[in-house]
Amino acid sequence: MHVVGIDAGSRAVKTVLFDNSGKMFFRVSKTGSNSVNSARETLENILKDAGLNDSWPNFIVSTGYGRNYIDFSNRSVTEISCHAQGVRHIIPEARTIIDIGGQDSKVIYLDEDGNLQDFLMNDKCAAGTGRFLEVIAEALGISLEKMSEESLKSRNEVTISSTCTVFAESEVISHVARGQALEDIVAGINRSIVRRILGMAQRRTIIPPLVVTGGVAKNRGVIQMIQDELGFSVTIPEEPQITGAMGAALIALVEAQGT
Repeated sequence: MHVVGIDAGSRAVKTVLFDNSGKMFFRVSKTGSNSVNSARETLENILKDAGLNDSWPNFIVSTGYGRNYIDFSNRSVTEISCHAQGVRHIIPEARTIIDIGGQDSKVIYLDEDGNLQDFLMNDKCAAGTGRFLEVIAEALGISLEKMSEESLKSRNEVTISSTCTVFAESEVISHVARGQALEDIVAGINRSIVRRILGMAQRRTIIPPLVVTGGVAKNRGVIQMIQDELGFSVTIPEEPQITGAMGAALIALVEAQGT
């Protein structure tokens, strides 16, 4: 028996497969112009990875932005439930989850038994998301990897006052024109993301352990600022982008075992 979870995000498709021995396989690919085609292609590739070319999964659960369009899945589940399941599978003691995705960000609050207590979500604006960082990186002519490191060097962080991606990009261009150091501009951008996400998260009490997931969790500058603002360390899964897909695969496993 093998099961699959597919997190069809706005920027990336994440797929996790558990085979009958419990071994996990995963793939992350760009969503592109057609999320269904991307999801199907990623599924076919992960089946090859697992040596299951001629076999179809016993159960598939889809989640994420495009979950309802994955017509070959057996069930769709909200990303909140899937992220909670995936994170608790890796970090059983987790109490708060901040997920910063490609086009939205969310905060999930769990009780001590891992049950969902509440969640907050920003899905109306790209500011404070991975897309925000992509736009700024393009404006600065640097990679996201370089952006991750630059702010750690900053000694004179600039202030980015706009909460809008378009206006923030204009601010960045102005700072570049004035000769501000790259690391100070990047630090200002990272700070704006952190203040936006923590402003949302702190509407309720953030109880550690706090786990940060999503592509932006790979940005060391953002993570360091979150820790500095909160005054305690946060936990980053080894593969922070796949927790939603992992949770979906775990739900698929329960479904398959019950059939």
